[in-house]
Amino acid sequence: MTRLPQDDPTTDELVAGEDPTPPDVRAGGTAEVAPAAAEPAPQEVREVETKLRVHGLFKLPELTEAEGVAQVIPQTTRELNAVYHDTSDLALFRWGVTLRRRTGGPDEGWHMKLPVDGASEGVRDELRVSLEEGEVGQVPHALRDVVTAYVRGADLVPVVRLRTVRSPYVLYDAEGVAFAELVDDRVSIYDGDDVVSMFRELEVEALVDGADLSGPVDLLLSLGATPSKSSKAASALGPAAAEPADIPKQERVTPAEPAGDAVTAYLRKHARAFLNQDVRVRRDLPDAVHQMRVAARRLRSGLKTFGPLVDREWADALREELAWAAGELGNARDTEVLLGRLDKHADDLGERQAALIRGVMDPVLRARLAGARDHALAAMRSKRHADLLAMLVDAAVDPRLTPLAEQPCSEVLPPLVDKSWKRLRRSVRTLDLEGPAESWHAARIAAKRARYAAGAVIPVFGEPAETLEDALSEVTEVLGEHQDACVAQDVISEIAEQPDVDGATGFALGLLHQHEFEEELHNRILFGDIWKRTVRVYKHTELE
Repeated sequence: MTRLPQDDPTTDELVAGEDPTPPDVRAGGTAEVAPAAAEPAPQEVREVETKLRVHGLFKLPELTEAEGVAQVIPQTTRELNAVYHDTSDLALFRWGVTLRRRTGGPDEGWHMKLPVDGASEGVRDELRVSLEEGEVGQVPHALRDVVTAYVRGADLVPVVRLRTVRSPYVLYDAEGVAFAELVDDRVSIYDGDDVVSMFRELEVEALVDGADLSGPVDLLLSLGATPSKSSKAASALGPAAAEPADIPKQERVTPAEPAGDAVTAYLRKHARAFLNQDVRVRRDLPDAVHQMRVAARRLRSGLKTFGPLVDREWADALREELAWAAGELGNARDTEVLLGRLDKHADDLGERQAALIRGVMDPVLRARLAGARDHALAAMRSKRHADLLAMLVDAAVDPRLTPLAEQPCSEVLPPLVDKSWKRLRRSVRTLDLEGPAESWHAARIAAKRARYAAGAVIPVFGEPAETLEDALSEVTEVLGEHQDACVAQDVISEIAEQPDVDGATGFALGLLHQHEFEEELHNRILFGDIWKRTVRVYKHTELE
């Protein structure tokens, strides 16, 4: 079986005295984030809190009446002064991000708060750098770099100043563990040196992982406090901070609506994903490279599927740039997957063989992974990538559509899905159990396009399209495993040829190579049954 290349990218506070508050042990711990430049990397903490609004004369209850609270120790009242930064059109706020420079208190500094994917309301990640990294109006590069996709070159300037008088209370459980902190904040909003408005807010924040905040929160709610989802600064800035982001969220499209609406919804969904994953990649978060690459591929495939509905020259230019981005990300993702795969399969061979294999394999692949990530980040800090981000926002807001896009989805979209299916079916007919890997790789690319085509019309046709996409996901999964096995054999052979590989290690690498060969063959056999089931699903799929 002929081996293949690894992949195809186309396919604020003045303290009155010593502060006895416990050390900052916010839930989630701390972790370093890779720096964008030569300045110190931000610290990262996971913030879990509930915000509540109360009137100015609200009386705090005896907090030990709350379930789970055995003791309350008041802390020193502090004064916090924070200047929030954003673009002139509040791009960060509209994407759910806040950026401030705050003086006073144990955690004074620059703070950037970001949403957490899939987390409940009140869960945020906070990146911190010291005050020395920038004066007011001089956002540290390490923070600015993180949100490049959201601001895209726009200046980050002071937009609002808040002064907060904070009265903290540490809450202890029956075991004597400080599990939460309640802060009573009286907030003043400034316009220059003038106070233009004031409000009062309570926050209950977890100090340990898994802390149950429901007891104190429920007590406060029962006494008239009301939930608040907005940050202090967002409340100060008013409705403008709550406007939609540059790329609005995807909306439901009905079969009777113009097909162009479906194209717009699709582009918005995956362009938002691309920008959001850009932020996560810069933070070096798990699976971010993969998900950013998936967003690029789905955008490229969608533009291909919707070809008759979009201006060809415009779409081709965008597809070319998306292919470049996916390619720049490819080595990092592929090497990461390969390293995990080969380590796992080496373990299957036994402890002795695994040790020999890891001794020569892991240093090589980890060096490649580090280099690939540096390469990807360099690409993401290039002008070409900045231009791509602008192109994506423009595409999602105002796609270049053809007259055919004015026709109803029910008439225009099903034939486009059928076309991608037929292309996949032709590719599958060329497959042979003993045939070259190239044909199997081609089928994998066609399967991905068919899967993405089905996924593109789920917002329009619902369950039938979702069922078809699920079936095609099984096809792409088994063909993806096949591709990984092929690539693994090539890499094993390459490493085995190194002059410092001794006989025992070479033998172990040979065993691993055989293991991957058997995996390749196994996936070819498994594909046959999966394909039969997928054909049956397609025959019963009615998009209407």
